[in-house]
Amino acid sequence: MATNCSQLKLKAVDGKSYLADVADAEQLLRLIQSISSPRAEPFKLWLAKVGYERIQDMNDPSLSVDRARGFWKSAGRSEKWIQQRMMGQETRNKLTDYWSESGVEKPSEFALLTNIIHQEWSGVSIKAHKTIKGLKTQNLRDHMSEAELIFTALAELSTRQTAIFTLPTARLLR
Repeated sequence: MATNCSQLKLKAVDGKSYLADVADAEQLLRLIQSISSPRAEPFKLWLAKVGYERIQDMNDPSLSVDRARGFWKSAGRSEKWIQQRMMGQETRNKLTDYWSESGVEKPSEFALLTNIIHQEWSGVSIKAHKTIKGLKTQNLRDHMSEAELIFTALAELSTRQTAIFTLPTARLLR
């Protein structure tokens, strides 16, 4: 496993920086699989459960939608919020499909376009919005209010609709 780990200089309690082994999530899960200890067993059972759920999701994708709804419900989200979040995701998917068909390929391009749309409706960048909400790696949309979800979906829908109507005109002008 050590060959799959990288090393980063991390600051220790004494204030000095030392090289430390680091791994990404996939490497850590593989490491857990290789541990032969009763203390690792709960993690292995969890991995087996998640793996089984993923196989089920591939056979019936609606199960993952139901799982997401259940997660949001357990996090205290209202049915209205969950519905808005799911409708917003559908709007987002249609927009990104349109962008893909129009030649957008790189994740950085999707991120740039998304940030422009977000900044236009909210007045702040996605990064700034996450900072305001105290988020680091979490999905911003999962922490939006009902109004923010509506504004995001409306901005993405209007972007796609505008692009669909203006792109043919732009091509004719070339």
